[in-house]
Amino acid sequence: MASLSGQTCQGANCSKPASLQCPNCLKLGIPNSFFCSQDCFKSNWATHKSIHKLVALASGGGSNPWPSFKFSGSLRPMYPLSPRRAVPSHIQKPDYADTGIPLSERSIRGSATIQVLPKDDIDQLRKVCKIAREVIDIGVAAVKIGITTDEIDRIIHDATIERGGYPSPLNYNGFPKSCCTSVNEVICHGIPDQRPLKDGDIVNLDVTVYKDGFHADLNETVPVGNVDDDGLRLIKTARECLEKAIALVKPGTLYRDLGNAIESHANSEKFSVVKTYCGHGIHRLFHCAPNIPHYANNKAIGVMKVGHVFTIEPMINEGSWRDEMWPDDWTAVTQDGKRSAQFEQTMVVTETGVEILTARDN
Repeated sequence: MASLSGQTCQGANCSKPASLQCPNCLKLGIPNSFFCSQDCFKSNWATHKSIHKLVALASGGGSNPWPSFKFSGSLRPMYPLSPRRAVPSHIQKPDYADTGIPLSERSIRGSATIQVLPKDDIDQLRKVCKIAREVIDIGVAAVKIGITTDEIDRIIHDATIERGGYPSPLNYNGFPKSCCTSVNEVICHGIPDQRPLKDGDIVNLDVTVYKDGFHADLNETVPVGNVDDDGLRLIKTARECLEKAIALVKPGTLYRDLGNAIESHANSEKFSVVKTYCGHGIHRLFHCAPNIPHYANNKAIGVMKVGHVFTIEPMINEGSWRDEMWPDDWTAVTQDGKRSAQFEQTMVVTETGVEILTARDN
């Protein structure tokens, strides 16, 4: 850590004496990242964090952009990232497509109100969910030893555009790619890059499509080549955890009860459930109420009603449930470096139970 003596704050319109340095900059070896207080650091975070990403982008040659960062497992990012993929002008875009700021979501931040969708909206959303299913199936079919996650991202991007949709992750709060690819110890929000998939990897593809004003979200974990028995059991258990939660979906079910079924099954197989990330409402907004934790004894708010639309997406870990973040501020990994698997569906509560809108036709 550099001396703070004589240093001034780098916050916007601030020249007070510095009292701290950005911890991520320290890890990455970025000099002169001084701030006068935690409040000033937080208020400048949205702008300041771009420095971390610029350092990564500037690191070329298929290399690890953060050589001094202490990774929890064996996986390493492989930069530089390819340029942001183009979206034709005729494609309808969400409000954050250009700015990276989902203003419509921020306007209801903190609201626990769960929308009941009318039949016409559900009919339209069903069509978008069918497209999202087609797109992820194309992505899954492309998974093989030697393909890069960046190439999978290209395939998913092109398949989305061909169907008249916008890839919802693209520039959502600044996310640089059109899908998430989470390999081995990555829990979620992995950024597609130049690393080829290897024999024995597991990879989660998370796809969301925006079309005609609605988002549709789903993900799957796929084995690459010859995966060991424990890895296959982890994938199987993650799928079963989702299925057991879906089996409870019907009018009158408490959202908090889903986590009990998920964690009970995960623990029976000696696995754990991630607590940081949850399922969510989805329709005209990418993320909204309800929040659906996947662990037991949670405090989720709400009771299921006909017309509620949401995702369930339990993340199941081989070891500890605890997670940490890479310096890209997106990639969530297991704290112990062990593998994680996940499955997700978008669904609607019906009078008789549930309709899985993103289900395969068969």
